[in-house]
Amino acid sequence: MAVTGGVLVLFLLGHMAGNLKIFLGREDFNHYASWLRTIGEPALPHRVFLSLLEAVLVVAVGLHMWSAVSLARRASKARPVKYAAKRKSKAQGYATRTMRYGGVIIALFIIWHLLDLTFGAVNPKGADATPYDKVVSDFDASRWYITLFYVVAVVMVGLHLRHGLWSAFQTLGLASHRRDPALRLVATGIAGLLVVGFVAVPVAVSVGLVK
Repeated sequence: MAVTGGVLVLFLLGHMAGNLKIFLGREDFNHYASWLRTIGEPALPHRVFLSLLEAVLVVAVGLHMWSAVSLARRASKARPVKYAAKRKSKAQGYATRTMRYGGVIIALFIIWHLLDLTFGAVNPKGADATPYDKVVSDFDASRWYITLFYVVAVVMVGLHLRHGLWSAFQTLGLASHRRDPALRLVATGIAGLLVVGFVAVPVAVSVGLVK
């Protein structure tokens, strides 16, 4: 789970950086989207690198979800009888709920995101529009509910990441009494950066900064 989570975090950082190119204008953003499909040419055929990246992400997401289910089942088998008195702290309970329900929301968001901005099936401009036009039409002020859904989903991603990164540090043996404050700060910083970076685009479109 820690390793696949790390792969997904690296992807999110790169994806966020690419999204922010929309602030450079229509031409730069569309050029970036087109460049993603030509990485490796002429050594690699058109779109092969992007297809391989997508395959890696699908495998990483699948293994991440399988790991979550496996760990939950293992924990349940290890303690078939519940404690007579609840020992779980409020913080632990909050983290568990965040990871569990946040994961479901994130999964639904990914499906919507692909149908919307990748395939254009539910985008107002359709599949043939340029990437820039898809984004601008999607987060138009009149479609505030889409922007709200996007923001809520991204915040859930941030909460999921914050707890997930901290857990990964512990799993990989990096955590210690002396390092804990710094590692918690790193986890919070990375999660916060991703939330701000991803939310900046729909909010900018909604308020008219990008149009």
